[in-house]
Amino acid sequence: MKVYPTESLRNVALVAHGGAGKTSLTEAMLFQAGATKRLGRVEEGNTVTDFHPEEIKRKVSINTSLAFCEWAGHKINLLDTPGYADFFGDVVAALRVADGLVVVISAVAGVEVQTEIIWEQADKFSLPRLAFINKMDRENANFQRALESMKKLLSGNIVPVELPIGAAETFSGIIDLLEFKAYSYQNGQRKEIPIPEEYRAEAESFRELLVEAAAEGDDELLMKYLEGGKLAPEEIRQGLKQAVATSKVIPVLCGSALKNMGVEELLHYLVDFLPSPADRIGKPGVELEKEPLATLIFKTLADPYVGKISLFKVYSGNLRPDITVYNANKETEEKISGLFTLQGKTQIPVTELKPGDIGAVTKLTVSGTGDTLTTKTNPKQLPGINFPEPTLPVAIRPKSKGDEDKLSNALARLLEEDPTLRLSKNTETRETILTGMGELHLDITLERLHSKFGVEVEMSTPKVPYRETIRASVTRVEGKYKKQTGGRGQYGHVFIDMSPLPDKEFEFTETIFGGAVPRQYIPAVEKGIREAMQEGILAGYPVTNIKVNLADGSYHTVDSSELAFKIAAGMAFRKAMEQAKPVLLEPIMNVEITVPEQFMGDIIGDLNGRRGRILGMEAEGKNQIIRAQVPLAEMYRYAIDLKSLTQGRGHFRMEFAQYEEVPANLAEKIIQEARQAKQE
Repeated sequence: MKVYPTESLRNVALVAHGGAGKTSLTEAMLFQAGATKRLGRVEEGNTVTDFHPEEIKRKVSINTSLAFCEWAGHKINLLDTPGYADFFGDVVAALRVADGLVVVISAVAGVEVQTEIIWEQADKFSLPRLAFINKMDRENANFQRALESMKKLLSGNIVPVELPIGAAETFSGIIDLLEFKAYSYQNGQRKEIPIPEEYRAEAESFRELLVEAAAEGDDELLMKYLEGGKLAPEEIRQGLKQAVATSKVIPVLCGSALKNMGVEELLHYLVDFLPSPADRIGKPGVELEKEPLATLIFKTLADPYVGKISLFKVYSGNLRPDITVYNANKETEEKISGLFTLQGKTQIPVTELKPGDIGAVTKLTVSGTGDTLTTKTNPKQLPGINFPEPTLPVAIRPKSKGDEDKLSNALARLLEEDPTLRLSKNTETRETILTGMGELHLDITLERLHSKFGVEVEMSTPKVPYRETIRASVTRVEGKYKKQTGGRGQYGHVFIDMSPLPDKEFEFTETIFGGAVPRQYIPAVEKGIREAMQEGILAGYPVTNIKVNLADGSYHTVDSSELAFKIAAGMAFRKAMEQAKPVLLEPIMNVEITVPEQFMGDIIGDLNGRRGRILGMEAEGKNQIIRAQVPLAEMYRYAIDLKSLTQGRGHFRMEFAQYEEVPANLAEKIIQEARQAKQE
């Protein structure tokens, strides 16, 4: 295919809350530009960008997919992103490499939660954007209501550049405020018509707002406008382009993706008003093509047949097939064999990619998402991608016992593909913990393990890694192991002191006098204590925060051995635990929760119900940050509950703080359950 220079590229991410119509709009743009021969539909499972089996089955996007079209001498790379919070990591990656956005708003629902969250993220990236009010043909569609929701909930100067003619079943066309022309649509084909009289006054009023917004994009134009001068159409376009590039103005278009209405205008706006990569990553006087190669991998796909597919953006230099590149993150070389772009799942070979373009390669051995591919002679490392931290953990195990290795290999592949998954081993509970962004994220991960790699997995709530300790000190607790079965016997005899040790996990000392226990057996005594600590007497949990002193004992010149003293030490330890007021400990987490102010009361009430302690609060913009300490046992499903409490607007992070004693009423229940499980 044709190689496009940087100035003729547009990298555009389509973003919105789930169900607003991003995939349908992507499909309509591809069709309108002639990149596809038919208009696919999400409901029929035949769109270009929703091609994964899980997406077709659920009729939602769960991955960012790449497609492209050619329009007015430009190549537009389209990144169709997921709209559900569980897959926000893919949105973050798309924002990292996009040079502009199309924010899709439903004319029926208006601005929804995930759109607000993505908009805030786009502000952080200073990303220019257009908004497209979609579904104008649907029942209850209302352009004005959707526009008002944008002005109320989103930042920036939101200015319509189009108005709809009619709504719902009467939606028949649009008024272009920039050109001040009207178009009607018949079977997706547009025809210029006079602006209907009943819309003229409204159109003139909105056009004046547009001219004012365009004037604010350029100081000279603003002076001319304020002095009463009339701006020429080209001046309005120039001012609007500058205002969009600096995110001062967000133009609002409208239409229907399913009926291919307003899509042609959107394509023109993408090319005319969103910046090229040269505008975003270029520097005055610097020719990006002559700079050393630097590409950023922003997405990895794990295919059981093709292998690993890496999607990347070229930031400088030209990338060609059959060259060796240097991974600046891993400090190793990789071979680029085939080079291609993607039309959904279809690979289209390319001979070269210029700075700013987006493409893909297969079979990189060590390179992963967030890595920079560059040259070894002149290495350059690009900033990576700050993915959100997953917060919903589950314990997983294969349904078939022989599938442990198969599961391990499959998870390694999926972790390469999805940086918002975390895998860890809890050595205390002997569980494999998979942490994801939410229930849907984890459900789909398990589906992928089965459909892609043939591994069936069971999941459950992780066990809490409780511990045991003591509250009292005891002295001279005896442990004696004596065994005589003919021939050489076994003999070990110790007295130990045990006391609480709040600031340290374990300390072993000895105050043996006169060789009561020979020196060579003292390490065996410590080993016996340490082994006994692995299983406490209350519920079998590890013992912590104790000091043990070997005070006295005796030995037999023939029958004593390291084994005998180790066993005797374990016997003394268990007896001492029983006498020293043993208690159960639970992990306490430091939790930081960020929520809009209106949810503060609900969050604090909920934390109190989780046995939490509020440590402090502070404002951060429109949000409040709550810091608290909460038992881990109360936090395993908090990701789900917080989403429900805040309508998806809250997020949190947590880290281990310390162990604390479990309240007596709860401890008794935990101990009983542990003992019952042991018997089973």
